[in-house]
Amino acid sequence: MNAVPELVTLHVWRIPRAALPGALRRMATHPWRLRRLPGVRFAKLLGTGTGTGFGPGDADLTRWAALVVWDSPAAAAGFDASPVGRSWARIARAAVRVELRPLTSRGEWSGRRPFGEPSGGRVDGPVLALTRARLRTRRAVTFWRAVPPVAAALRAAPGLLARFGVGEAPLGWQGTVSVWRDPTDLVAFAYRQPEHRAAITRTPTEGWYAEELFARFAVRDVIGDRAVLGWAAEDGRETARGPE
Repeated sequence: MNAVPELVTLHVWRIPRAALPGALRRMATHPWRLRRLPGVRFAKLLGTGTGTGFGPGDADLTRWAALVVWDSPAAAAGFDASPVGRSWARIARAAVRVELRPLTSRGEWSGRRPFGEPSGGRVDGPVLALTRARLRTRRAVTFWRAVPPVAAALRAAPGLLARFGVGEAPLGWQGTVSVWRDPTDLVAFAYRQPEHRAAITRTPTEGWYAEELFARFAVRDVIGDRAVLGWAAEDGRETARGPE
């Protein structure tokens, strides 16, 4: 289905370390339950990283996420009361829901184009960038070596409000989420920051990815505790709560 969804939601939960076994059980048993919820077109349960390195050693075992593409806002409204939503709420000590409207999307995820083919549009306010890739095993080492300079530059990027890694598996299935004050800040980093621009240039020649997707969204609303996202305060200091 290539129709552009009206609403995509990103749900992120912060859990205590004692709840990690329960989170791992949910990651094993909930993917099919999430996809079967009424009104769900596409859904992924994701582990997260701290956002400091976006590599295999960056895992944050106290934060978990779900990305869901909906048929309608009415269907999305039922998530918190669904078996999956209630189950994660039982072990979470904090949670946040980010409501998104697709602006652009290129590539595939599990052989699908979950966000359709959006044609952009004017945005006044925050935007979220999502990258997702399945690495080619033989190219993974060169990819991980290229990550640290980009991650270091991202931390200091003007207009960055939040960033963290996401993944469907510990190795080889990686991605990033970043939230920006406005589209201008995102474009400045993506195409004018030297380290990131160099990585973009290397991508087609290095052949890092077996499958890749890059998408941008307008942030319609952020509901809940923004600290779960590592949201930056207006003075530039992060409000993130670290693992406990």
